[in-house]
Amino acid sequence: MSAIAVIIDASGAKTGEQSLDDGLFGGRVNSAVLHQVVTAQLAAARSGTASTKTRAEVRGGGRKPWRQKGTGRARHGSIRSPMWVGGGAVFGPKPRSYVQRVNKKVRQAALRSALADKAVAEGVFILDGFDQTKTKAAHQCLVKAGITGKVLIVLDSSSEGDEAVDLAFRNLAHSAFSLQGSLAAYDVVAADAVVFTSSAYELFVERAGNKEASR
Repeated sequence: MSAIAVIIDASGAKTGEQSLDDGLFGGRVNSAVLHQVVTAQLAAARSGTASTKTRAEVRGGGRKPWRQKGTGRARHGSIRSPMWVGGGAVFGPKPRSYVQRVNKKVRQAALRSALADKAVAEGVFILDGFDQTKTKAAHQCLVKAGITGKVLIVLDSSSEGDEAVDLAFRNLAHSAFSLQGSLAAYDVVAADAVVFTSSAYELFVERAGNKEASR
């Protein structure tokens, strides 16, 4: 049986149901692939700019603090030894890239798994005919539709109607946005509900179908 998405109008009222594409929303959830891709996406978001100085890089410490023998104190060669306050760091972080390479097919499989999981949880909606630009209207729409938590709005950049959706929903505290062509697994996993505009859903399914046919 195909997964179902609820179609809602601008007021948030349910106007129908849409059978979701089995190839995108009806597959088995591959937790291992989903974990791999989400971990890679989170890692890629890290700045990797943390930097510490070794004893060779810390300023000062060129002179031996006291003579080797005769003081009764432990011998030291530099005040920038790692055991001194203000000394260099041992094996501290250096600037690096945290990017993990992930095969394109693996990323696509992870996205399908994320969408399938969200569809099973009845967290996929299709917004049709929303033409208002007020945040209040967007809030009322979600409340009436019973959509709570973090909401991912999926838009079609080529649709003039989706500009109104963008303007209305962008100021909601728990809303996030993605274009249908750049939808990622983490975006879906992080959201409690995924709301496609009608044009974004149609184009998303069409493009995914073309990719499958070209394999």
